[in-house]
Amino acid sequence: MEDKLDDIINGLHQKSKTKQAIYRNTKETFNRMKEISQELVAELTERLTKLDDNVAIEYKNVGEHEFQIKFSGDLLVFVMHSNIITFPDDYEIMRSDYVEEDFRRRFFGHIMAYNFMADTIKYNRLEDPGYLVGRMLVNIDMHFCIEGVRQLDLPKEKISNIEENKINDKTLRIIVESAMIAAVNNDLMGQDVSDIERITLKQKLENTHVTKPRKLGFQISHELTH
Repeated sequence: MEDKLDDIINGLHQKSKTKQAIYRNTKETFNRMKEISQELVAELTERLTKLDDNVAIEYKNVGEHEFQIKFSGDLLVFVMHSNIITFPDDYEIMRSDYVEEDFRRRFFGHIMAYNFMADTIKYNRLEDPGYLVGRMLVNIDMHFCIEGVRQLDLPKEKISNIEENKINDKTLRIIVESAMIAAVNNDLMGQDVSDIERITLKQKLENTHVTKPRKLGFQISHELTH
């Protein structure tokens, strides 16, 4: 009985240590991503002001686990999840020799980037959808992989090869820039007139009668999962 209890204690201890280390890695990555995003927004603001001072780009720190970048009617919401996750054995990333070599590499922190319309937040339109632009998985070695829309401007080897992908400032900047490009390059598709020919008073009062937008080009790539 004592041997089994020791096994349970050792297993819990190892897994707890692993998850705490990954959380710290993910938090460090997210904090650096915040700093890089602020620097990027400042650079873009300076350059855009010379062209058109009516175009505004804003950075907003929402809290420990969220920040936002607003630009050109779009709002990018970056969220760090507080939990550490793993995946089924048949998930592509789990089948790599690199992950199989060390059980601790089976666990990941994750940072998501969602694209909303800026007016969705401004007018508190609770039914408006947001679109996942990308998800960054961070492991115990400070390596990463990216899952997301096909428009992310990253070479394939920089998306899926977690064994080679080490987190650094240059990569984090490319990820933020690529998320912005993906949002800018995808416009809203209008609704069919038959969908808006009748509205309720509630829809009119809440300004939700024409707020079922759909991004034209967002298409998630499932290359890592299928």
